[in-house]
This record gives sequence, C-alpha cells and structure tokens, in this order.
Amino acid sequence: MDLNLIKEATIKNIYHISAESKVPMHAHEKHDEIFYCIKGSGIGVLEDGEIEFSVGKAMIVPAGKKHSLKSNGDLYVTAFLIPIIE
Repeated sequence: MDLNLIKEATIKNIYHISAESKVPMHAHEKHDEIFYCIKGSGIGVLEDGEIEFSVGKAMIVPAGKKHSLKSNGDLYVTAFLIPIIE
C-alpha cells in the first residue's frame, strides 16, 4: 500500500449549504466521503434515511451510496473524499 498515493488522491473541500442550496442526490463510486460540521446546522440525506448535523457531528458515506445535504439556514461542513483501496 502506497500511503503517499492515498494522501495525494484524498480530496478535501469545505462547503456552505444555505437554505437556498439544492444539492442533488449523488454517489461517488470509488471514494468514501466523510462530512464534518464546522458551523451551523442541517441535514445529511442518505438514500435510506437522514442524519441531523450540528457542530462537531460527522457523517460517513460509503462509496456507491447516494447522499445529499440540506439546511434551513446555514450549514458549513468539511468533506473528505477518500479513495477505496482494492
């Protein structure tokens, strides 16, 4: 296992999801995704349920699972896309 390749292939983002944001349901076939709430509150939407977000809460989405985010106000999350090792 080449840890440097994994490090280089990991994608990091910060998202602001406002009440007006429309994030379509989608999946990442070759990456797990971890969301961590850094400010505000909202909902993590999964194909089989929802998770409430507030500061310090996290959601792990396995590769291939459809997901989205929504908020009635402002939700700020960091997101990490981590490649699947086969």
